[in-house]
Order: sequence, then C-alpha cells, then structure tokens
Amino acid sequence: MFSSMELMLIVLVTLLVIGPERLPETLRTLGLWVGRLSRSFTATKVEIEKEIGMDDVRRQLHNESVMAQMKHIEDEVKNAIEPPVMQEPPITPATAEVSGKEAKEVAKKPVSPTQTDSPETAITDGEAEHHSPKTSS
Repeated sequence: MFSSMELMLIVLVTLLVIGPERLPETLRTLGLWVGRLSRSFTATKVEIEKEIGMDDVRRQLHNESVMAQMKHIEDEVKNAIEPPVMQEPPITPATAEVSGKEAKEVAKKPVSPTQTDSPETAITDGEAEHHSPKTSS
C-alpha cells in the first residue's frame, strides 16, 4: 500500500502540522474513529448477509462442491473396478482401403478343406480318409 519512504513523509508532515504536544491525543482520536468505522462496516456487512440469506448460499455452494467431489470419487472407483470399454477406431477411407486389400489377399489364397490354422488339429491327406464320415452304399 505505502512504501516506507511515503510513510516517513506522512509522519514528518503530521508531526510538523500537529506538533509534538498534541500528536498522542490526535493519534488516539484517529484510532477511535478508525475502530468505529471498522465496526460500522462489519455491522453493515452482517446485516446485508442476513437479509440475502448468505448462510444458505454458502451452505448450498458447499453442498454442491461436496457432491461434485463425491461424483468424481465414484467415477474413479468405477474406472478402477471396471475399466472403460475401448471402442474400435472409426473407419476412415485410408483404413477401409487397407482392410479391403487384406480381404482380397485372403480371398486369393486357396484353402483346402484339410488345412486349419492350428497345428494341433491339422489333418493330413492320408488321415482325412480315416476321419471322413462313412457313407452307406
């Protein structure tokens, strides 16, 4: 608010204008007036707060902030227990072109009925005769 040089200048001017004899009495009177003014402002502030129901407003704001914090914690707990489901990325023209090429390549590969993707269930041509269903003639 005031720098130290400004305060020293104010004290010096006050001392010269009022004089050293009346300075203590003047400071005491000034202090009383500042106290009265402060109490008056505080009383006015309290009166206005009562009229507009400031306690209710504060309580409501506090409750809203508490509810927002509870909602945030609830969301964190839900995400910790059950992570959100990741959606597949949207198909763009570039990804559609790539997936179309892959589909064409898969379609071009000849697949024999005895070939499978897993080696445990692979059936050779010789075994296919033994595993084929018997037909009655």
